Amino acid sequence: MQIAEVLRQRIRSRDLVPGSLMPSEAALCDEFAVVRNTVRRALATLEDEGLIETLPGKGRVVRGEAPTQYEYRRIAADLRDRIERGELTIGDPLPSEAAIVESYGVARGTARQALAELEAAGLVEKQHGKGRFVRTRPQIG
Repeated sequence: MQIAEVLRQRIRSRDLVPGSLMPSEAALCDEFAVVRNTVRRALATLEDEGLIETLPGKGRVVRGEAPTQYEYRRIAADLRDRIERGELTIGDPLPSEAAIVESYGVARGTARQALAELEAAGLVEKQHGKGRFVRTRPQIG
């Protein structure tokens, strides 16, 4: 978490600018005196937050500043709003992880986290092999 926070601050302060390559895993291991798995977890956190992305054949690239809230929370709020408005009603399927990835331009882990937040709130239930479905309508106000 500490490594992710240091890198997050470098992105916010523009020490790492959008479009630039992130330092290599090896360089980060040397800088922070940690093993590669620790660095990978920190980088995965930043990717889930939408701050960096992995480009095949290029490496990890800075996407830009952190949104005002984590992307998964924004997605969960959007889906919750659709349920509250009645656009999605009890028993309706939610968009798949792949559909969320496509429509919001986020990593699969971010989509999964948004759906998990709705499950934890009791709004959605997961049916193995079938997807996630609206479980109940939230109380408004």
